[in-house]
Amino acid sequence: MLLRLTLVAALAASPFAFAQDGWIALFNGKDFTGWKVGGNQASFQVLDGALVANGPVAHAYYDGPVLNHDFKNFELMVDVKTLPVSNGGVYFHTQFQDSGFPKKGFEVQVNNTHGDPIKTGSLYHVKDIGADDIKGITQDGEWFTEHIIVKDQTVTIELNGKQVVKWTQPADWNGGREGPGRVISHGTIALQGHDPKSTVYYKNIRIKPMP
Repeated sequence: MLLRLTLVAALAASPFAFAQDGWIALFNGKDFTGWKVGGNQASFQVLDGALVANGPVAHAYYDGPVLNHDFKNFELMVDVKTLPVSNGGVYFHTQFQDSGFPKKGFEVQVNNTHGDPIKTGSLYHVKDIGADDIKGITQDGEWFTEHIIVKDQTVTIELNGKQVVKWTQPADWNGGREGPGRVISHGTIALQGHDPKSTVYYKNIRIKPMP
């Protein structure tokens, strides 16, 4: 009941959020309402209904009213398109930083053909997958959907409806090679702008909070 009341309040506070089967839009497709860029401000623009990343390192953080941009258990779906040799990512359980790569939370990789061998759908440096794992699922120049499910200590990642990662955080987990910030907790969502040679489009960003 508390979650339902909180969602009703969140919807009332947001002029562009919609709810369909519990899903809430976090991006209105028109401007940066509800979003805050850390890093190079010019690396993100809104184009044809998408947040487009291209330029020096920057991250667009959800900073809007839905659950006060603080999520724990949820489903998140983001439609993504990459140009060739591009790198990006979707972060969760993170928090705003003025610069640099987020130190808190996890990154779900976006990379079909960039030189980094860790490919799209990986839970970066936690549960990595390679090119063979996504063959025939995603490719540059075509929209695909990253579906991220976080429930208690388990993270499930699907690409276009196909599960590619399922990872449960061990009791003795200390953040692994990425450091102590890479632990399941709570926080906001962020979209990555990786480098000037990468162009990544993000749209239809929607979340379904869960108990």
